[in-house]
Amino acid sequence: YYHEVSGEDYPLFEYPPYDTALASKLVDVVKFEKLDLLHVHYAIPHATVAYLAKKILLQEGRYIPVVTTLHGTDITLVGGNSTFSPVVEFSINKSDGVTAVSQSLKKQTLELFSIDKEIEVIYNFIDFERFKKVNKDHFKKAIAPNGERILLHVSNFRKVKRVDDVVHIFKRVYEHIPCKLLLIGDGPERHNLENLCRSIGLCHEIRFLGKQDAVEELLAVADLFIMPSESESFGLAALEAMACEVPVISSNAGGLPEVNIHGKTGYLSDVGNVEEMANYAIEILSDEAKLQAFRKHAFEQARKFDIAHILPQYESYYEEILATAIY
Repeated sequence: YYHEVSGEDYPLFEYPPYDTALASKLVDVVKFEKLDLLHVHYAIPHATVAYLAKKILLQEGRYIPVVTTLHGTDITLVGGNSTFSPVVEFSINKSDGVTAVSQSLKKQTLELFSIDKEIEVIYNFIDFERFKKVNKDHFKKAIAPNGERILLHVSNFRKVKRVDDVVHIFKRVYEHIPCKLLLIGDGPERHNLENLCRSIGLCHEIRFLGKQDAVEELLAVADLFIMPSESESFGLAALEAMACEVPVISSNAGGLPEVNIHGKTGYLSDVGNVEEMANYAIEILSDEAKLQAFRKHAFEQARKFDIAHILPQYESYYEEILATAIY
């Protein structure tokens, strides 16, 4: 179900009061849909807003437990800001249940905040009805008419994603293996990246494809996925690539080692080690048998994150929270 939250403009407010409107919407939805539990994503603003909605409902004689899922930026970026950190900590501790999308994120949360709640790790899941290997040979021939290997990267082009490292990795690979690079996404670093491509003289081999709704169709033609992020709470984009049988070269930041298994589904390197990542890419792409083995293992690893495996974990957790919530 989809419930739109509309923020009204009032002369009193410099910005529309989204948080207040969302709290009212949550109260309305809980009552209308007769919900037993609220599950919100991100500590702020959603866990904070859910706590407010919970208090409003409590005054009306209705108790609604709140489960908060931590995703990363609410902890590493927003939560690390002293302006917001007290609210983040309060909102987590006031939740009836707390989950994190990786062991790494759980550890980081406990290091940054004084949390008195047990944090349950429940990984992100993948929809295999959408992300799967399909035949797109006609598309692949259009991109790589001479059978070049295709490297691919997907992100929001922020500095933390280190997309410039992707370009430098590609340059080193290109010197040894005929290849193309597809950059999917958009963001503040795009202009700098375009200039970088011009400066190294590889504009004709690198395609900026912008934001794409059907990323799975592009993953279907890729031979290797590159993810050298400085920070990554889980690495969902890498998992989506693996579901499409694409091996991953990534940094070892955050939760990536929990997704990308070194030497099996791809390789891990320290953040910024462009040369090593490039060497790993060359190793995989220059050996067809090795590439196929990595493809197979990537798919098998991705299967562990199938929605059919993860959803029951959430259902079990909901039952636990409902059974132990203090009314």
